[in-house]
Amino acid sequence: MSASDLRGALAGFPKPNDPDLLVSADTADDAAVYRVSPEVALVQSADFFTPIVDDPYDFGRIAAANALSDIYAMGAEPVLALNLVAFSLAEHGAETLREILRGGHHVAERAGVSIGGGHSIDDPEPKYGLSVTGTVHPDAVITNAGGRAGDELFLTKPIGGGLITTAAKRRLADDGLIARAVATMTELNEDGSRAAVAAGAHAMTDVTGFGLLGHLHELCEASGLLARVEAGAVPVIEGAEELAADELCIAGGSRRNAADAAEFTDWSPAVPRERRVLLTDAMTSGGLLVAVPPDRASSAPGIRVGVLVDGPPGRIEVE
Repeated sequence: MSASDLRGALAGFPKPNDPDLLVSADTADDAAVYRVSPEVALVQSADFFTPIVDDPYDFGRIAAANALSDIYAMGAEPVLALNLVAFSLAEHGAETLREILRGGHHVAERAGVSIGGGHSIDDPEPKYGLSVTGTVHPDAVITNAGGRAGDELFLTKPIGGGLITTAAKRRLADDGLIARAVATMTELNEDGSRAAVAAGAHAMTDVTGFGLLGHLHELCEASGLLARVEAGAVPVIEGAEELAADELCIAGGSRRNAADAAEFTDWSPAVPRERRVLLTDAMTSGGLLVAVPPDRASSAPGIRVGVLVDGPPGRIEVE
């Protein structure tokens, strides 16, 4: 769903009043956080989607890395996962399912996460992902609502994966380009999260389906601030910028992101069209977007892409 459609669907629901529910859906954060003791909070999220690459093993790896990312985005450590599977054995075969699950298992194993089971349904359109539980000290949770004026923004992975996977579906991307996108999407956000925690990050989120600007908008709105983004500083997967000039490579989700971003983004005329497309590209398993105090910026993970300042909450200026 688009960000605007999701906001509409959730509008009017009462906010939970349990004092131990530290993070819920009201700030559009990456995961829910529930305090179970003075020393431990559980961090929970679930994510699954249809295949974005042809190789089932790579699909499993990407889906698992993407689901784990929500836990890392809260400054937490994932510990347990459950498989979420929609699949037709009659149409796609048991070996294909095995490869998907093998990819997910290998990524979870790399993260030190146990997959304890899961749930499956018969569905002609394959879907895979994980429900993930992590842990964190209740006082150490990093949300998307803690940004402060003056914080510098860092991005830990390049963008453009949505353009590449869409181009691949339409036979417009070569093997090398697809391999670079898969390498980006299967990279865990574990190291970036730990570095952000060590750098004293005030706020954090991951860049996925709503694109860089969509997720930054949520962070700014929750933090009550405006963001200034340097379009030319944002890292891009090699080869993705060329695809941004081709309408056939722009997914429907990315077009919805662009329409949504038009409501809260002020673009400098100097920003080329290709960069505008990239900044609203619907990513899968993207990097962490981290707000770090300026005096700790030298130890922040990733590439500096902008700054948070006082201004209308949720607005973004792209220069």
